[in-house]
Amino acid sequence: MAEAVRAARRAQGLDWADRSTWADTLRGADAAYLVYPSDVGAPDAPGAVGPLAREAVGLGVLLSSRGEERARPTEEAPRGSGADWRVARAAWFAQNFSEGPLVAGLRESGELVFPAGDVREPPPTASRAWEVPPIDVRDIADVAAVTAGDRYAGQAVTMSGPRLLSFGEAVAEISAAAGRALTYRAVSARQYGGDPAGFGVPDGEVEFLVELFESLLDGRNSHLSDGVQQVLGREPRDFSEFAREASAAGVRKV
Repeated sequence: MAEAVRAARRAQGLDWADRSTWADTLRGADAAYLVYPSDVGAPDAPGAVGPLAREAVGLGVLLSSRGEERARPTEEAPRGSGADWRVARAAWFAQNFSEGPLVAGLRESGELVFPAGDVREPPPTASRAWEVPPIDVRDIADVAAVTAGDRYAGQAVTMSGPRLLSFGEAVAEISAAAGRALTYRAVSARQYGGDPAGFGVPDGEVEFLVELFESLLDGRNSHLSDGVQQVLGREPRDFSEFAREASAAGVRKV
């Protein structure tokens, strides 16, 4: 049977900083899927997720980041709340290549500038490749729906796409699908910080992103995780499928 889903974000009245908005957001829900937005201030996430979980006792799947140590305090926050919690740890979203400020340059000028090198392991270092197994957000949603069941209560599921790609390889696949010349240029995390700032991303979020990428670009995520296969009993969607569909939808301004 299909589940009824409703969005809970600022446009619908949810304000992480205003607890008086939480009850109306949660009313009538059987489960809540929580993603704490970085522009609110990611270091504050544990202080918000924990209290929200206590208000929503009996509800909840929390989306976390694979290989990100800063996410661990937020994962711990619901555990002491009495909530029936689960954690879904996801690799880099495939959709990060089609929307948001990270790829504004790719859409506008045909060039993706990002602090991920293009040399494969070994050894992983901050100056070498950051290979990622991009995961389609639809797979994350499918996993979240299944893990909301009793069987997965109190568990963390780690998931990724089916294969490793460097950023150069990912952009090449997008270029082929779009029929448009697209390129990738590697820079340092600090050099990269000027790009999102130029597209209007707030200074605090820019600094957070720079520090995050500086800490993650060490090869720790250059591996696959089988959470999708374990939970759904099928392979995750391949990045090539995402590239074809996004291009057909005109996401890349072909």
